[in-house]
Amino acid sequence: MDFTINYLSFYLIQVDGEDKRAQHFQTLDKPNYEASPLKEFLDGELTRIAKRKVERHAKSENAPTKIGRFMVEPGHELTSNPNYNVFQKVRNAETTEDFQSSTDQLAQMYVDTSAVRGGVFLVAAARLTKYFDDPFLFVMKCDFEPKVARITNQETLVQNVEMAITTKNMKSIQYPYMPEEGIMDEAEIKIHQSSHARYFEDFLPFVSYEKSMPEIMKTQVMDMVQDHINETFPEESEEKDQFEEAMEEWAVTPEREIQERLTTEQVVEASAQIVEHTPDAELKMKLDHIAIKAHLSDFGECLHLAKVNGKYILMVEAEQISFDKGFSPIEFHKPDDLESVVKRILDRG
Repeated sequence: MDFTINYLSFYLIQVDGEDKRAQHFQTLDKPNYEASPLKEFLDGELTRIAKRKVERHAKSENAPTKIGRFMVEPGHELTSNPNYNVFQKVRNAETTEDFQSSTDQLAQMYVDTSAVRGGVFLVAAARLTKYFDDPFLFVMKCDFEPKVARITNQETLVQNVEMAITTKNMKSIQYPYMPEEGIMDEAEIKIHQSSHARYFEDFLPFVSYEKSMPEIMKTQVMDMVQDHINETFPEESEEKDQFEEAMEEWAVTPEREIQERLTTEQVVEASAQIVEHTPDAELKMKLDHIAIKAHLSDFGECLHLAKVNGKYILMVEAEQISFDKGFSPIEFHKPDDLESVVKRILDRG
């Protein structure tokens, strides 16, 4: 998957307190780019950006790579979205002057974000000639690298390098998003930023991003619990108010404890509804210091939760047990029958 640069604009982003500006250095066409040091610097980067894997619904809220979509009101076209129009203007520029004029606007949009950082801002229009005639748009940002030096000679050893940049941890936007080779979606972009800070996506206020799996799961669980509250408690009752207040606190608590409010049948039924829409939904929990990772669909099937003598017990059914990293005598254990284990637990209580 080889991209051919049509045009590329190079900007220096300088931030000195409240003074923030984008200085245009150069805009290159294809022949000038091929002869410039930038070609070696960016060699292979566009392909890496395009091939970087992304999940439509990330498993983490802080996933570095995500899919964005230009927001439009129902019944309106993509051309009603200002960010889409800017991207299209840059992407379809037919002269070096038109390309620079369009990328000036993008660079200024980035500089106007609240958490902008110094570095180099690159905008490129590139063709994937194997599949498409229309170019892709790539927006890239390299932050300045602190404490960078180059080796000089035996006397001076090293020399400080100011404003050094590297493609490592480079932030990027690819438009349009290409879900598969040879397929593009003009309503979507792919954005990548290695840090948890979201400042690189902040300069596109009219782009929304797909919800992560934890966000989707949280919404589904909250809806399920709200249905249970409505079915269980009378309107405007103190019990209902207390339950809803407890759920509001639960929703904003990062590490939560078991609530003990629903029966096994209710939990299995609710889990089945979630699994129907999200088959790979994960289940993570900790019993004291013991961490468990499974699929939500395992609960009630091969994963069972019980309570004995005021303590929680997790039972797991499995065809086999495997061990990885580190050796222990447990690998040679001949398991007792379940009744003996339960009796031992009861006797200890």
